Amino acid sequence: MHIDSIKEGIVLDHITAGKAMTIYNLLGLDKLECTVAIIKNVPSKKVGKKDIIKIDSNFDVNLEVLGYVDPGITIDIIHDSKLVEKKHVDLPDTLHGVIRCKNPRCITSAESNLEQVFTLTDRENKVYRCIYCEAKA
Repeated sequence: MHIDSIKEGIVLDHITAGKAMTIYNLLGLDKLECTVAIIKNVPSKKVGKKDIIKIDSNFDVNLEVLGYVDPGITIDIIHDSKLVEKKHVDLPDTLHGVIRCKNPRCITSAESNLEQVFTLTDRENKVYRCIYCEAKA
């Protein structure tokens, strides 16, 4: 299979195999007018298999979403068909509007306009808690 390189845009690389569609949905890539390629189960020397997403446009990527879903992702910024910047993401300390609180008694369940905010309470186990009710995400 051959996937063309992009001239201007972003490549999300080193995505854990099987997580590309989750990232696609959370970033709202379906709403973009540009070409978006999802390449699944690409052979990788480091991890066996990985996913890749190519976005043929400059797009403001939500780093909180990427860090939450898969902190090992690499973001490659492409300009004139050349790699001009490479970013790495980590687990974010806070999540704003990425996930919803599951506690039915949380204030965010009653107040729909209240932003969903979670803080990282255990980095090793990737545990986030709601700032309003302290429920686990």
